[in-house]
Amino acid sequence: MLVADVGNSRIKLGVVVASDTGLPSIEQRHDLDSHAFRADEFEAWLMTAAPAAATVVIASVYDAAADRLGALVAATSATRHRPVHQRRIRFDDLPLAVETAEPSRVGIDRLAAAAAASRLVAADRGCVVIDCGTAASVDLVAAGGRFLGGAILPGPALMARALADGTSLLPEVAALGELPPPPLPGRATGEAIAAGIGYGIRGAIARLVAEARQVLGGDPGVFLTGGWRGAVRGELSGVVEMADLVLTGIGLVALRLREEA
Repeated sequence: MLVADVGNSRIKLGVVVASDTGLPSIEQRHDLDSHAFRADEFEAWLMTAAPAAATVVIASVYDAAADRLGALVAATSATRHRPVHQRRIRFDDLPLAVETAEPSRVGIDRLAAAAAASRLVAADRGCVVIDCGTAASVDLVAAGGRFLGGAILPGPALMARALADGTSLLPEVAALGELPPPPLPGRATGEAIAAGIGYGIRGAIARLVAEARQVLGGDPGVFLTGGWRGAVRGELSGVVEMADLVLTGIGLVALRLREEA
């Protein structure tokens, strides 16, 4: 069983391995560029990760990239003369009660991360999930695995691009990545922008988590995932950091499908 998290910037791939912890582990991780991944690169990973028949379970927030990935899976299955099946998952495939106005419109990556996080806390305890992707999200999961929704804000790269596109003189600075913001005062324009974005997003996420804790009450677990999570690391107390929380949530669906087969 293979999993694919098709995001706006990256496609994250992995192999699902059952464990006795209640959550699957993800092995043989590989990332592709969502906008420009090569067929040969994906096929090379697939042939190594799944030397026999396999199923790829796909969760996507970027349909064009997911459609291309699905076409490559089908082509590889046909040309290599070995069965590689695929399944695109929906919100109701996840072990989660989605209590929002329009469950089908909630990003499947947010729901997958929430499903995995809810397995890591007691049934009577809620949790907060911070996902630092192209967009950042802070989501609330109430006791019993009830997804309540949350907040979404631009990630550092989107903020930097918006400043450059919306002004005539401000340059587009490099994304913060895993680095903390530069110290104040920023003595060059680029440093000032990086400081504004870095401290701004750290402060925003810290405030959102504080609000989420108040809404959930008790002592909710707080989980941090996503590619630039290092930029907010250390800003919050009692946080569990998990690099592949979204893939792990997709893996829950993959294991269920394997049991049903």
